[in-house]
Amino acid sequence: MRSHMTPFITRADITDMEEILALQYLAYQSEALIHGDFTIQPLTQTLEESIAEYHSGVVLKMVLGGVIIGSVRARAEGGSVHIGKLIVHPGHRGRGLGKLLLASIEREFPGKRYELFTSGKSARNLHLYEAAGYTRHSVKTDSAGIEFVFLEKQCENGGD
Repeated sequence: MRSHMTPFITRADITDMEEILALQYLAYQSEALIHGDFTIQPLTQTLEESIAEYHSGVVLKMVLGGVIIGSVRARAEGGSVHIGKLIVHPGHRGRGLGKLLLASIEREFPGKRYELFTSGKSARNLHLYEAAGYTRHSVKTDSAGIEFVFLEKQCENGGD
């Protein structure tokens, strides 16, 4: 029996995607504030689009007391795994839960190269990823002028 005060991570079911999308809207408010742009993709994504992401890869959920408080998605493409939408409920941030989610999604794809991106203004995210062994490999600016930092990590056994 799991404790109601200890979060656990498991694969999400398709029926979880509506709750995960609501959490995503909440979690990305801080990113939108950083940029003064509430039209960023995570805030405009539809349930149908998130379900399509569900079908194209792996979605993990972090549950505490029967409520989803975190999630992360990834899909393999070639020899790389693209990790995205790593979210933790704002009320549960700063406790290492994002680090747990990141390690859990990496374990879903052993022996791969991992890639993810975040806003160049997201100091907390950059710190989390770099502390987890990710290194910056490129910077791209989108049409709205938002700078994204792309980071990568080779798995411990050197990849494929």
